[in-house]
Amino acid sequence: MNIDELSINTIRMLSVDMVQEANSGHPGLPLGAAPMAYVLWTKFLKHNPQNPQWPDRDRFVLSAGHGSALLYSLLHLTGYLPLEEIKRFRQWGSKTPGHPEYRETPGVECTTGPLGQGFAMGVGMAMAERFLAVHFNRPGHEIVDHFTYGLVSDGDLMEGVAAEAASLAGHLKLGKLIYLYDNNSITLAGETRLVFTEDVTKRFEAYGWQVQSVEDGNNLEALAIAIENARAEGSRPSLICVRTHIGYGSPGKQDTFEAHGSPLSPEEVAATKRNLGWPLEPKFFIPGEVRAHFRDMAASGVQAGEEWKRKLDSYAMALPDLGKKWNQWMKLEPSAGWEKDIPVFAADSKGTATRAAGGKIMNAVAPYFPFLVGGSADLNPSTNTVLKGRGNFQPPTAENTPVQGAEAGPWSYAGANIHFGVREHAMGSILNGMALHGGVLPFGSTFLVFSDYMRPAIRLAALMKLRVIYVFTHDSIALGEDGPTHQPIEHAASLRTIPGLTVIRPADANEAAEAWKAALQHREGPAALLMTRQAVPVIDRTRFAAAEGLRRGAYVLADSPSGHPKVLLISSGSEVGLALQAYQKLVEEGISTRLISMPSWELFEKQPDGYKREVFPSGVPLRVSIEAGATQGWHKYVGPEGEVIGIDHFGASAPAKVLLEKFGFVPENIARRVKNLLGLRS
Repeated sequence: MNIDELSINTIRMLSVDMVQEANSGHPGLPLGAAPMAYVLWTKFLKHNPQNPQWPDRDRFVLSAGHGSALLYSLLHLTGYLPLEEIKRFRQWGSKTPGHPEYRETPGVECTTGPLGQGFAMGVGMAMAERFLAVHFNRPGHEIVDHFTYGLVSDGDLMEGVAAEAASLAGHLKLGKLIYLYDNNSITLAGETRLVFTEDVTKRFEAYGWQVQSVEDGNNLEALAIAIENARAEGSRPSLICVRTHIGYGSPGKQDTFEAHGSPLSPEEVAATKRNLGWPLEPKFFIPGEVRAHFRDMAASGVQAGEEWKRKLDSYAMALPDLGKKWNQWMKLEPSAGWEKDIPVFAADSKGTATRAAGGKIMNAVAPYFPFLVGGSADLNPSTNTVLKGRGNFQPPTAENTPVQGAEAGPWSYAGANIHFGVREHAMGSILNGMALHGGVLPFGSTFLVFSDYMRPAIRLAALMKLRVIYVFTHDSIALGEDGPTHQPIEHAASLRTIPGLTVIRPADANEAAEAWKAALQHREGPAALLMTRQAVPVIDRTRFAAAEGLRRGAYVLADSPSGHPKVLLISSGSEVGLALQAYQKLVEEGISTRLISMPSWELFEKQPDGYKREVFPSGVPLRVSIEAGATQGWHKYVGPEGEVIGIDHFGASAPAKVLLEKFGFVPENIARRVKNLLGLRS
C-alpha cells in the first residue's frame, strides 16, 4: 500500500475497532467516507492541534454526527486526542462520546447528531467569517480568511432545516462554504430510493450552489480536484456529491443498511481486515509511517497558526485601533458605560408593549455592542428587532461593492441585520453556528408560538452553552384576533424545561430593560426574552420596587402594609399588571397580600436559599400564581395549598381584552380566587 491508502485504512480500522470495543456505534460511514475525509484533512484543512481555538482556522463540521468514530480517528492521528480516549469510545467520562460534543472534545467544532443541524450551523459559521472579514481585513492585512467545511449525509439533506439553510446560503453567496456529501444511498431503514427521489444536484443548483460530482469516493485525485474547484469558487457555496459505499470493505455488509448503525461482529471485523489487507491484531493498530505522515501534516498546521499569530501582531502594530477592536470582539466585551444609555421609562397607566420597549433598549445599547448581529424570521416590523443604521447582511452587488472597512451600506457583508426569511428552523441553527464561530453575539426573533420551529436548535444551544439571545414576542393569548394557531399556551412552560436555557418574561418596559441587561451579560448558555404584543402599564417604581429586582429572577414588587402577608400573589410578564390591580383591591379590603414579580425561574433558582426564603416565606402556604399560559411547573412555587391561574387549553379568536376577560385574567377574578382560597366570599 502507498501512504495514502495505508492512512485511509488506518482511519477505517481505528473506527471499526472503536465501535467493536464499545459494542455500540456506526461503522458504515467511517468505512465509506474515510477517503474524502483524509483528502480534506491532510491536503486542505487549515487547523492547529496545539491551538484548537485558533480564530482563523478552517472549521470542519461533521453534520452526520453518527459517524463520530471517523472524526475521533482523525483527531487522534492529528494530535488532538490520546489513544486511550479512542479506546474509551462511548464510555462514561470519555472525550469520545457517541456523537461529537462541543466543549467535551478538542477539535470538535459543534455538537452534532440531530441530522441537518450541523449543515445549518456551518452556514452560520460561514456567515460569521464573512461578517468579520469585511469589518477587520485591510489591504495587506487579511486576518480573517478561512473556509467552513462539512461532511453531510443523505439524512442531513432530507431534513427541512438543511433545505432552509441551503436556500439562504445560496442567496447570500457564501463562497467559502464547502460541503462533502456522502452519497451512499443508505439510511437506517433501508435504501434511500424508498424516500429520496429528487435529483439532489439540481435542487442545490436551484438554491444557487456550485455542485460537483465525484463518482468514485475512493478516487483521491478526483476528490482533491473537486475541493480545489470549490475553493476557487468565490460567489457560491459548494456541494460535492461523492458516491461512496457504506461499510466499504466489509464482506456481506457493504452497501447494506445493517452497516449503518450496528457494530460488526468479531467475524465480520476479521473479514473486513483481511479484505483490506490489515493485520487482525493488535486492535487500534497504527503503522509507524502513518503516524509520521500525520505528524508532518499536523506540524504544517502548527506552522500556519504561528504565521497567523505573527500576521496578527503586525496587524495590531500597523492598525492599533483595529487591533484593540479585534480583541474586544473576540472577547465579546462591550464598550465601557454601555448601561448608562439604556432608557428609563416613566410610569404610564396606558403603557407600552414590551416588544416596543425592547426595540428601543436594543438600539440604545447596540453602539456599545458592535458585534451584536441578528434579525428575525421575516418579522422585523412586529418584533422590533432592527438594528438602526447598521445595514443589512447581504451579498454585495456589482453596483455596491463595499470597500474593506467601509461603513456598512444597504447591501454588504458588514451589515448587522440578517434577513433570515420565513425560516425559523434555519435561523435557530445559524445563530448557533455564528456563536460557535466566535467574534459575534447573535440574536434571532420570531413570535413565541413559532419557537417550536427552533426548539432543536435551542436545545443544542443550551447543550453547548452558547451565547445566543432569542427575542420571542406575541407571548400570550393577548395577541388577540389571530387566534389559537398564533397564541402560545404551552410555550413558556416548554422552554423552561430545557436545561441551561434562561427564560425571562418581563412585566413592563423597565423590566424589559433589565431583561436585556441580563441577556447581554449572560455568558453561559442562551437566553430567551418573552415580550408582549399588547401595551402593558409601566409600573410606578416610586411606589413599588425597582425593576432591577429582575436580575434575581423574582422579587417582592409590592408587600403587605403589615409586612406579614397571609397570601402571596406570584406572576410574570403582562399578567403582573393585572396582579398588581388585584393586589391593590385585596389590600384595600384588609387582606395582607404580597405581590411577587417572577420573570425568570432560572435566575431565581441561582439565588442563595436565604433570598429564596425571604421572597417566599415558608410560613405563608397560601399562594396564587397568575400567568396566561400552561400551568405546568408553577405548582413548585405555589405548593400544595396554593392555586394556579393559567390556561391548559387552546385560545380563541377575539380581541385581546375579550380573551383576557373570558379566560379569567382580570383583577376581579384574581381577587375572587384569592378570597375563595382564604375561605372568604365576595
